[in-house]
Amino acid sequence: MPSGLFALLDDVATIAKVAASSIDDIGAAASKAGVKAAGVVVDDTAVTPRYVTGFTPDRELPIIWRITKGSLFNKLVLILPALLLLSTFLPWAITPLLMLGGAYLCFEGAEKVIHSLRADKTSLAEDAETVADKNHEETMVKGAVRTDFILSAEIMVIALNEVLDQHFAMRAATLALVAVLITIAVYGVVGMIVKMDDIGLHMAKQGNRARRATGRGLVAFMPKLLAALATIGTAAMLWVGGQIVLHGLHEYHVGGIAEALESLAHAVAGGLPLEGVWTWLIKATGDGIFGLLLGGAIVGLLHVVPGKKAAH
Repeated sequence: MPSGLFALLDDVATIAKVAASSIDDIGAAASKAGVKAAGVVVDDTAVTPRYVTGFTPDRELPIIWRITKGSLFNKLVLILPALLLLSTFLPWAITPLLMLGGAYLCFEGAEKVIHSLRADKTSLAEDAETVADKNHEETMVKGAVRTDFILSAEIMVIALNEVLDQHFAMRAATLALVAVLITIAVYGVVGMIVKMDDIGLHMAKQGNRARRATGRGLVAFMPKLLAALATIGTAAMLWVGGQIVLHGLHEYHVGGIAEALESLAHAVAGGLPLEGVWTWLIKATGDGIFGLLLGGAIVGLLHVVPGKKAAH
C-alpha cells in the first residue's frame, strides 16, 4: 500500500513537472510571438485613443472596456478557431496570409505618411467636440472593434507562424495566451494614456507648487506622447509589413531583395562596434523603405489611379 502511494505521488510529481515545462514552453513561445507582433501592437495602442477623443471623461474608461471586450471576442472567438483550423488543414496558406497582412500594414503605414505630408495638419484633438450621444458612442465603439479585428488578425497570424511546427494543443494555448496578454497590455496602456491628462489636470489644481507643476507638465506632455506614438506606430507598421513581405518572397525564392539587404547590412556593419545592433538597424531601415515603397504603390493603385479615371 505505501509503495502504491509513493508510486502515485511519483506519477503526480512527473505530471507536475511536465505541466510546468509545458507552461514554460507556452510562455516562451507567447513571448517570442509577441515580440514578432510588436509593430502591430504599437500601432494598435497608438490608434485606439482616437476613438475616445471628444467624449466626456466619465465615458472614456467604459468605452475602452467595451472595445477591450470586443477585442477579446475578435481574438478568442473568431480569429483563434479559424487560424487553428487553417494551420491544421491548410498550413501552406499561412505564408500567403502573412504576406497579404504585411502588404495591408505597408498600405496603412504609407497612407498615414502621405496624410501627414498634406497641408491640413489639424489633429483629431483640435477638431473634437465633447459629445454624449449614445448613437455616436455606439458608432465609435463598432469602428474601433472593426479596426481591432484587422490588427488582431495580423497579430495572431504572426504569432501562429512562430509556433506552426508545434502540436495542436501548444498552438492553441500559445495563441490564447498571446490574445489575452496583448489585449490586456494594449488596452491597459490605452486607458492610462486617455486618463493621464485628467490626472494632470487634477494635480494642477491641488497640492503644493511641485505637484501643480507636475500636473501642468503632464497636460502639456500628453499631446506630444500621442503624436510620438502615432509616428512610432507608423514606422513599426512599415518595418513589420516590409519584413513580412520580404520574408515571404524569400521563402518563395522571388526577387532576392531580402538576401541583398542581408548582405548589405553585414557589409556595412562588419567590423563596427556593436555590429549586431547596426546590422539590425540597417535591415530594419531597409524593410521599412521597402514597406513604404510597396505601400505607396498600393495607395496609388487604390486612390490615385481611380481618381484620375473618375476625373476623365
